[in-house]
Amino acid sequence: MTQQFSFSLDGKVALVTGANTGLGQGMAVALAQAGADICAVGHIDAPETREKIEATGRRFHFVEANLLSIEPVERIVKETVEVFGRVDILVNNAGIIRREDSVNFSEKDWDEVMDINLKTPFFLSQAVAKQFLEQGKGGKIINIASMLSFQGGIRVPSYTSSKSGIAGLTRLLACEWAQHGINVNAIAPGYMATDNTTALRADEKRNAEILGRIPANRWGTPEDLAGPVVFLASDASDYVNGYTVAVDGGWLAR
Repeated sequence: MTQQFSFSLDGKVALVTGANTGLGQGMAVALAQAGADICAVGHIDAPETREKIEATGRRFHFVEANLLSIEPVERIVKETVEVFGRVDILVNNAGIIRREDSVNFSEKDWDEVMDINLKTPFFLSQAVAKQFLEQGKGGKIINIASMLSFQGGIRVPSYTSSKSGIAGLTRLLACEWAQHGINVNAIAPGYMATDNTTALRADEKRNAEILGRIPANRWGTPEDLAGPVVFLASDASDYVNGYTVAVDGGWLAR
């Protein structure tokens, strides 16, 4: 008997944070192309993402929320279920970064980064997992980690700590929830050509240094996350639990 693997997300509902631009938008569009309806969450409306999602024939809904606080978490899940009837996939993508020498790093920059990058993803995962349990069919949670989940970096102490925490949290939640059919995994993007890296790519010296370290010899794109996010959101990854997949052109292998 041949095992059949399905990458289709037909009939699924995906909740994606930070989907208005860049990597979040790219992943939301990929999930829609695979068949999922999309509920996007953020503090800025996402008209371009809406247009791209609806062009695939899938439904789109936007929930305005400030993810620096966990206050809107219950409302986000409730509204998603009210609009779509269920939720099957969560992508914890929203995040921020603050740069400063560690000797001068402020409590405000520490707290805000940790809140949106680690605290809110945990409590949103918790709320979505409760919905999964109520639905009785399991589900998929995909956290967005970083190269700094594996490496130290410089001048980004709260970011490195939060992304290292995301990798650990991914493993812990997988250990607790796999028995319920809930898969928790993470994606660690490498150097990506997004708005956040415009200055780096414009700096000829830094751009050359970065490309010289990437075996693929190019910056990644939001489209490079399409395959990994669809795989982790689909039935094809049902026996993948607690793993962080690097999508980095070979950066970590160097």
